[in-house]
Amino acid sequence: MLKQILFLLLCFNLFALEVSIQGAKENFQNYSILHIRNTDTFLCQDMKDDFDKTTQIACVFSKEPSAKFNTLQNDFFEITSQSKNKTFFLIIKPFYKMKLIPIIFDLQKDDTVFDAEASLSQHWMIIGYKEELPFIKHETSQEVGVNFPFTLAKDKLPYVGALDLKGNPIHIQKVQDVSDYIRIKNYYKDNKYALCLELIDEVMAEYPNSLFKSELLFYKIRVFAKQKDYDNVIESAKIYLREYSSDENVPEVLSLSAKAYSKIGLSTDADYFFDRLFSEHKDSEYCKWGYIYMGEMLEESGSASKALEFFEKALQETNDIDIAAYAAYKLARYKISYSNSKEAAKYIEKILNAKPVFFMDDLKDSKEMMYLFAEEKHFVIAADIAKVILENTTTSDDDYEVLLSKRGIWLSMSDKKEEALKSLNEYIKLYKYGTYEDEVKVAKDSLFFDNTDANLSTRLSEYDTLIETYMNDTIGNRAIYEKAKLLYENKMYSDVLGFKESILSLESEVYPDTDAIIKESAIGVMQRALKEKECQEVLNISADYNITLSNEWDEGIYECAMKGADFLLAKRIASENLKSKDLQQRKKWLYRYIKVDFATGNYSDIVEASKELIVLIQDSDDLEYRDVYRILFDTYQRLENPNKMLDAIVEIQRIYGASYLDIERYIAVMVIGNNLKDDNMVIKYAKEVDTIQKTSNSYTQSPFVEFTLYQAYINKENYKAALEIIKSLDARELDAEKRARQKYLLGTVLEKLWRDEEADAAYQAAIEAKPDSAWAKLAKSAKDI
Repeated sequence: MLKQILFLLLCFNLFALEVSIQGAKENFQNYSILHIRNTDTFLCQDMKDDFDKTTQIACVFSKEPSAKFNTLQNDFFEITSQSKNKTFFLIIKPFYKMKLIPIIFDLQKDDTVFDAEASLSQHWMIIGYKEELPFIKHETSQEVGVNFPFTLAKDKLPYVGALDLKGNPIHIQKVQDVSDYIRIKNYYKDNKYALCLELIDEVMAEYPNSLFKSELLFYKIRVFAKQKDYDNVIESAKIYLREYSSDENVPEVLSLSAKAYSKIGLSTDADYFFDRLFSEHKDSEYCKWGYIYMGEMLEESGSASKALEFFEKALQETNDIDIAAYAAYKLARYKISYSNSKEAAKYIEKILNAKPVFFMDDLKDSKEMMYLFAEEKHFVIAADIAKVILENTTTSDDDYEVLLSKRGIWLSMSDKKEEALKSLNEYIKLYKYGTYEDEVKVAKDSLFFDNTDANLSTRLSEYDTLIETYMNDTIGNRAIYEKAKLLYENKMYSDVLGFKESILSLESEVYPDTDAIIKESAIGVMQRALKEKECQEVLNISADYNITLSNEWDEGIYECAMKGADFLLAKRIASENLKSKDLQQRKKWLYRYIKVDFATGNYSDIVEASKELIVLIQDSDDLEYRDVYRILFDTYQRLENPNKMLDAIVEIQRIYGASYLDIERYIAVMVIGNNLKDDNMVIKYAKEVDTIQKTSNSYTQSPFVEFTLYQAYINKENYKAALEIIKSLDARELDAEKRARQKYLLGTVLEKLWRDEEADAAYQAAIEAKPDSAWAKLAKSAKDI
């Protein structure tokens, strides 16, 4: 049986009350012992749940302590205090299991002991453990029996007391070295390495036999490593590894030793410690640190590709976020140094998501990395690193202003415009006359072009300000272009033409569509004039902007008449040009005549005129008037002539193919086929509609077309095709009624394909979609069969 006392966590006095905690290990299982002593007897009572497990122990004292009792906690207990009516309570709660035992006898003094059921004692012991109670075997006593006392032999062996790992007596200094040890840990945690090292030396000098001697030396090694005092790391580690070779901190000491040797150029010695670490402690997280240190050594020796393998190994095998962040950073540094910034960015994103504060560990290197990403145009990554630094520093830091400005500028060059605007505004607010004020304002002004929240007048006013402020500058030129686009999009065509000279002065290579904007605006003005019957203005615009119109006034009059819905006038003008000797003019006016008749519902004239136009264009490659087939189809539809509709749709399909403009026409033909119970016709044109919808990603005819096509496939007993088309509706948004119908039909076809389990699931989905629908009732009936 091996018993190893690990450390004394705490021991102190409050009035005559003494509370101490000890940690130990038995059969490789940790446990902890809590001692509570008082000069007066006191009560301790354990409280158990329905499973006889101790959930809490309360100890009661007749008077309150003179000093405040702070909450205590280790891996097994949490000890809190309460005071009520001048009575003091200690409450002990377990993290695992615990056992309360009164200490009635002192085996160093008392010769006779017996089984005592005490409710009051001056000394109580509480054992915290995980599974098995150490050392003590619990046996249930018989209810009836004699409690014989046990008397020890007269010849007693000498009492030695607690021993350390070497068999030497442990002389515990109860208070000061414990307090100092806690301070040392806090100094180290707070990065106060000089104070930490100074206190370690003081404690080791004052308490040379302290129970924390190994821990003190261990922290000394860690401090030297943080201070990059590698010679002292090596010397201290030699002592540690010699004196405490079985200590749990050996893997970390081996890793720091290997790193220290590698840093001073003794790679052979470093290899020795790396080998020990990798072979003896391969499951330790410090083995993964060792991979990183080994990679750094190889990197410094010029073996960059070999170093990369160790960094990747550390990242893949570790569960420790610090190791993962450091390894990812090393990999990112390697990738970006070899012009693979895309891969490097992925590693940096991992750090930003998992542990962004990592970038504060080495600010100089983090900033260097940040600027490298900016140079590689990974502006979001650079800005995110800057954000981490800004969040962990204050405005008084030297680099705060430049980092804040750079972050906003970098974001302005990315897709994160709103975030950029917020950062740039923050800079302007903090640094009204800052060093980077001009750069920030330029970045903010450029952002305005993507800020569409402002109303029209506000945006136009701001464009004017930018044009005036940045005249003959790229920002000013951009403002001219954006203003022209904004006016055009809002149909303010006359305003566009009002500053066409500025628009035409823009570089065509940068703004290639300026001519188109002006020409389209001119057409817009012309269209307005036509609508208002200002035919003379139409001719003026055509002359000024090279817009092709007929040389005859009839062209403009016709347009004015059509725009004004004066169809009698439009038909008269068109009729006068039907006998033109110019074949092109004749086709054009015949086509216009047909359009007027269609607008007025004179369908019988349309049929005759369309036949004539078709004869004129059928041998021509000119597609300008092929639209007559569409007009003819629509005319036959209004005349309710399905046979002629079928003839027209064939020509439409031949000329235009699967055009979205004809989707309603294909639907109409599909309905004809459905009415004629011609499943082949339904399938042909429904498939055409389905193709158009998929090509345009617009499903305005769904689910009508899918339901109709489904039924045609069912009629043809093409169940697989029916299944495919009805399942396609899973991706469409349907109301509850239609969804219930779709799922019922899906179940029906699945049942025909003998896929009963899937059919049953589809029927259930139909019921759930709309339980009170007819389709749900049909589905329920189908399920019950």
